[in-house]
Amino acid sequence: MFTIFTTLIRISNFHPMILRKSLILFLVNLLLLSSIKAQFSWPIFRGNQQLSGTTSASIPEKPKLLFSFQTGDDIKASPVVDGQTIFCGSADGSMYAIGFDGKQKWKFASGNAIEAPALVIDGSVIFGSLDGMFFSLDERTGKQIWKYTTDNQIMGSANWLKIGKQLRLVVGSYDYNLHCVGFAKGDSIWQYESDNYINGAPAIYNKNAVFGGCDGFVHLVNIETGKVFKKIKLETYVASSPVIDGKHAYVGDYEGRFFCIDLEAGKVIWTYDDPEKNLPFIASPALSGNFIVIGNQDRFIYCLDKNSGKVVWKVKTSSRVESSSVIASGKVITGTMDGMLYIHDLKTGKELWKYELGSPIIGSPAVVSGKIVIGAGDGRIYVFG
Repeated sequence: MFTIFTTLIRISNFHPMILRKSLILFLVNLLLLSSIKAQFSWPIFRGNQQLSGTTSASIPEKPKLLFSFQTGDDIKASPVVDGQTIFCGSADGSMYAIGFDGKQKWKFASGNAIEAPALVIDGSVIFGSLDGMFFSLDERTGKQIWKYTTDNQIMGSANWLKIGKQLRLVVGSYDYNLHCVGFAKGDSIWQYESDNYINGAPAIYNKNAVFGGCDGFVHLVNIETGKVFKKIKLETYVASSPVIDGKHAYVGDYEGRFFCIDLEAGKVIWTYDDPEKNLPFIASPALSGNFIVIGNQDRFIYCLDKNSGKVVWKVKTSSRVESSSVIASGKVITGTMDGMLYIHDLKTGKELWKYELGSPIIGSPAVVSGKIVIGAGDGRIYVFG
């Protein structure tokens, strides 16, 4: 793309009008390519570094089961997708690479159960396991590139940021630490100690990793320095991951409160709280436009206005919701603990479709153009299209 742009400059011979048109054409093509890539790729938990859980990809009106792939134990991890390959860990201790033809490309035995979603970046598959190991595998072959050790289990996805020329990975562990690890060699760059377990994935805001923990705080840690930028006290511990929108973070806690946080000011802007219910938000929120969608253990899926925290709609499902919803082109896809997979209309909450898998859905779906990929407690990875 850069070569195309420099060629356009040479052709224009620096004539201002032609150069302006060339620049506009370059930017339009760049945005178009980014949009196309986003529709065919879901390389990280919640789809992007801000963990927004949303995509411009379209899905069928009435999806049909295309195939399922059986692993050796239950699936709690959220699958990710890069190109024509699905990557997902299983409680059998293996990371699987599966094609959209339903065939296994490779599997890697990590030595312990994998509940953390993978991160696919620059030809590598990055993930943690329940014995605290953090792996980098070759995306094409599944061969181990490096292994990094934390002192307790890893439940959440890694995230990434480029600092100068160095790609840095950040991942939380039950050893209380957020670890910053070099992408190339798997070396420890810094560790930031919180006051309790870190369960979810960090989101990226500017140069900061943003994450909640069982210490009841939302932490902002500078990825360049490893120093805390802000630390915001919430009511109780946070099991899920935040979503970032501008300078705001949105996250729920274990007593059923949901918060909008100003990251620059370091304070809570609004709180949604139903005093008659105090069941946990285990799921992470999805954000599209002014709508935030999140499921709760009270069996409801909530859609809130991101500016006010007021309920736009709520719908009752058949069971507890621990799986994080995904928003795809105005449709909300959600799994439940009794194995139902739902699609609701984003604006109204109207039920559009449902499918009974019959086994608990804990991980969130990966959504790429025309397809929904989800794992379940029966050890299967299901693909709808």
